Amino acid sequence: MSTTNASKRQFLKAGLAIGAAASTGLSGNLAFAQDKPLVTLRMSSTLPLDANSAHYVWYSRFAQNLKTAVGNKIVVNYFPSDQLGKESDVVNQVRIGSVDMMISGSSIWSTTVPEIGVLDMGYLFANLDHSGRALDGKAGAILSKLMVDRIGVQVLGWAYSLGARNVFTKNPVRSVAELKGTKIRVLPVKNFVSTLRYMGAVPTPIPFGEIYTSLQTGVVDGFEHDAPTALAGKFFEVAKYCALTQHIYNPQTPVIGKRSFAKIPADLQKAFLDAATEATMYQRQRAADMERDAFEKLKGLGLTVSTVDREALRKDVAPLWGEFTTQYPAVKPVVDEIVAMRG
Repeated sequence: MSTTNASKRQFLKAGLAIGAAASTGLSGNLAFAQDKPLVTLRMSSTLPLDANSAHYVWYSRFAQNLKTAVGNKIVVNYFPSDQLGKESDVVNQVRIGSVDMMISGSSIWSTTVPEIGVLDMGYLFANLDHSGRALDGKAGAILSKLMVDRIGVQVLGWAYSLGARNVFTKNPVRSVAELKGTKIRVLPVKNFVSTLRYMGAVPTPIPFGEIYTSLQTGVVDGFEHDAPTALAGKFFEVAKYCALTQHIYNPQTPVIGKRSFAKIPADLQKAFLDAATEATMYQRQRAADMERDAFEKLKGLGLTVSTVDREALRKDVAPLWGEFTTQYPAVKPVVDEIVAMRG
């Protein structure tokens, strides 16, 4: 009898233990379910994961905003340094939804929406502030609509490059005359090539990832980019001179494909867009300071900086504006709006 009672007690204890374990496991699974993202997206960048990267400054702020607003419901994973493929390939992947998001200079989108190339015309913008004011208004709205209507890609903001694009070279360029005939790496898009050609250089389209070795091997004499990117890419090791041409202030453009945006639940879409808008404003605020700091660091690392006659270069490049707006009349209102806001 006592043995039977003992067996019953053991059985009850075992049952309680199993029940407790099941209860604990259930609550653990519920907690896991709550933490599991509703949507996971992938974002591509061609630039390295570096504090001096215009792309990473935007992304890190955006991810922080998103976390604050929706917790882990939406997670955006960042893939720098062309990990998801070259920019030209990722553009098409964003369109079809195999890559969800991308941040890049606006220039690459001119390969699919040629009118976006208006932002690559030399000396269109006077400075960063001018580009932000113009693109927050009618000019940016026209271009954003073209992107959505033409290729189903939504612009999340017109962020800044971290300063103007200047010419960095292996040998000194101290005047407009010394720029003539210099082989300069440019992004392989039409108006970058045209701008550098009108400036008197020999534009040489090369992928971003090949800049360093192309400088080493003499394929090019220099490249054009903003100072923080020159610092992040360690290009100062092989190009120790900079001419302050300040020829292009094209925006950095975070985007999401229409198909990928549709993955986000409707009640979370506003929080997603708001997180992107604030990240754009934050990145803009950082841009001028980061350009100044990058130049100071570059000078400390041996970079020699020279000024050149920007007004002479602006006059040299001016015919490009007329050519482009004649070819693409839809961007004439964009140029007119930008010019009107120049003051």
